[in-house]
Amino acid sequence: MKIALFPGSFDPVTKAHVDIVKRSVNLFDKVYIGIGANSSKQGFLSIETREQMLRAVFKHDDRIHIVAYEGLTVNFCKSIGATYMIRGIRTVSDFEYEKAIAQMNHALVPDIESIFIVSKPGYSSISSTIVREIMRHHGDVAQFIPAEALAYL
Repeated sequence: MKIALFPGSFDPVTKAHVDIVKRSVNLFDKVYIGIGANSSKQGFLSIETREQMLRAVFKHDDRIHIVAYEGLTVNFCKSIGATYMIRGIRTVSDFEYEKAIAQMNHALVPDIESIFIVSKPGYSSISSTIVREIMRHHGDVAQFIPAEALAYL
């Protein structure tokens, strides 16, 4: 069984995240969306809210599983039997950053392969960081967030 993990903060989930998941789910038997808990960073939304939001967005696909985790992502991959890690790439700087992480992950656990999926042009400017900034200033984020997630903001 081919199992993949798509890790991230998803704070909040965006249409760009959804696009990456939808494009990757047919490549694997099971895709976990892993909400990484970063102890050194205060999230905008609680982990529980992010889990509920993601469950609402992907409720119609039983190949997708939502789970929060702490610690090294490669260790979490091993715990769920994932041998692939999905990463979305929006820009050249994303690639450089993700490449370095993929190489370190491969050094730690050689059996886990990183799969890079390049975002569609219409989604390349959407990031959770930018969406959070718009929300902080009471802007309308509806065009960047899946409709099912809006109720959680």
